[in-house]
Amino acid sequence: MLRKIRIKIFLVSTILALTIGISNSTLADDVVDDFQFWGNITATGSFDAINPKLKWWMEGQGRFGNDSSRFSQGIIRPGIGYALTENTSVWLGYAWIPTSRPFAANKAFNENRIWQQLLWSKRYSFGSITSRTRLEQRFFDFHRSGSTADGHGHRFRQFLKLTVPMPSVSPNLSFVVLDEIFINMNNVDTGARAGFNQNRAFGGFAWRFNKFTVGEIGYLHQYFNRPASPRPDQQQHILAVNLFLNF
Repeated sequence: MLRKIRIKIFLVSTILALTIGISNSTLADDVVDDFQFWGNITATGSFDAINPKLKWWMEGQGRFGNDSSRFSQGIIRPGIGYALTENTSVWLGYAWIPTSRPFAANKAFNENRIWQQLLWSKRYSFGSITSRTRLEQRFFDFHRSGSTADGHGHRFRQFLKLTVPMPSVSPNLSFVVLDEIFINMNNVDTGARAGFNQNRAFGGFAWRFNKFTVGEIGYLHQYFNRPASPRPDQQQHILAVNLFLNF
């Protein structure tokens, strides 16, 4: 059993290393590196009194940049969803994202989003796979003067996550690897350009505290692509801590 677990960890670690390696091979010549700390709490549940298929989502994040020395970005993201099947649900929500340096070029700004997503998750003999396809409509409180681009942005995100239990170590412990790609679908008058926007790759461990609560900790690699911008591309090395509550 222990040998099988080691093989699984080797395979998913190899996938993560290849993902980061491919990302690094496409980096621009001028790239700024930063060490950051990101914390996330996401709670989900059902409106059982109304309809057990009707779901709710509440998420809060704090991100600290400039070598984790300052608050750089926050996210408050509520939403409602509907379970189509045991494994698949659709969602609609809102998000408020206050942002400052190093994500902001100069002045801090606020972003408001409307988001929709298709969420699918299924358990297999080797572990579980989760896929999340999300669309975002992004509205900013600043604009570049003289720009003829759109005043709001449309972005596509594809997330894929693999969770592998490690029962030989502990029935509560799992190894986690994921990747998420972001694609801008239009030019925006803030300077964002259509095409590849960023990629995030994560590797770490999850611990199930009880039937409602799972914690994760690991390394998250984020790469920001900034074509046709005076700002250099950005590469974040992130200590990510997540807490998931499912009621």
